[in-house]
Amino acid sequence: MILPRTAEPTVRHLAHGYPVVAVTGPRQSGKTTLARHAFPERPYVSLEDPDQREFAMDDPRGFLAQYPDGAILDEAQRCPQLFSYLQTRVDHDPRPGRFILTGSQQFHLTEGITQSLAGRVAMVVLLPFTLGELQGAGRAPSSLEELLFEGLYPPVHDRHLDAHVWYTNYVGTYVERDVRLMVNVRDLTTFQRFVRLCAGRTGQLLNLSALADDAGIAHNTARAWLSVLQASYIVHLLPPHHQSFNKRLVKTPKLYFLDPGLAAWLLGVQEAAQLAAHPLRGALFETWVLSELLKARFNRGLASNLFFWRDRSGHEVDVLIERGDALIPVEVKPGQTVSRDAFAALERWRALAGDTAGPGWLVYGGDRSQERGGFRVLPWREVAQVGGP
Repeated sequence: MILPRTAEPTVRHLAHGYPVVAVTGPRQSGKTTLARHAFPERPYVSLEDPDQREFAMDDPRGFLAQYPDGAILDEAQRCPQLFSYLQTRVDHDPRPGRFILTGSQQFHLTEGITQSLAGRVAMVVLLPFTLGELQGAGRAPSSLEELLFEGLYPPVHDRHLDAHVWYTNYVGTYVERDVRLMVNVRDLTTFQRFVRLCAGRTGQLLNLSALADDAGIAHNTARAWLSVLQASYIVHLLPPHHQSFNKRLVKTPKLYFLDPGLAAWLLGVQEAAQLAAHPLRGALFETWVLSELLKARFNRGLASNLFFWRDRSGHEVDVLIERGDALIPVEVKPGQTVSRDAFAALERWRALAGDTAGPGWLVYGGDRSQERGGFRVLPWREVAQVGGP
């Protein structure tokens, strides 16, 4: 059974307006399945296949001539020489939706598109499942702890795999392989330690110098490795909002993993029950909420409009959604009850931001939705409503 993806209508719509549509995202997020399901009539070619890749690299014109009406080119970044030849073909025949590209490494795919296909391609970032997609298929985890432990990568839920075993293989097979393709990592053990240290900092302000020191590597190496994790859609750096409201602002981004299950595995969590009292439960919950908000944008073909706000005194709003002239604040609390103190940051923000403050939202680990003090309180299962009307 193929679980419906929220991004599929977006991809189909873009294919009516652009000759090339590129679907990118982390490995195993469902890009190939989405492309083949959305365009079943298109021939499919995987450039991970050595024979196909050799043909495409040695004779790109001959390779593309096989597909006069277009094709799905999977893992297109494996053959960057094709992009220039694709440009020639779509300029000669600009019929919309001819070529669907998928790719897992943002650097190589984006570089090829920027150099050769600018203005001819629409891009969609596909992250792992949303909670709503799992709910719609009747496969949502029954508890918050299970959700944070299992994460939302499709193979765990499509094939009912043991999450701990799957993440073990995922890190060894894909994450570390991508690293070797993108940078020269001489000591894989040190890189593994670096990634685990990043997981321990999910939801925190990025301190690259401290991260490098703890990992025992140079500052420039830490920066390069972090860039690889970003390019592989393992982590996301959430920028601070630039508007000061007469306060001195923190200008450092916050580090987030894009899937809580992967972060939990890197932290050594071996079963869901451990997360009930885990010291990083709150950080993992915030990580998941942030990823759901990003998916809501990416699935519509839009760039992120998410920020956080923090001043030098430590006053902070977990997430700001920039919508027109309004800044919608979102607070995240992992507890199952909501105390009066939970609204302090939202109230402070409303007083500070004045007319620019949009309606505030609080997402928590409980089960009941509420309206309190002019703020909407949502249980974790209803996270998809955040920022809505």
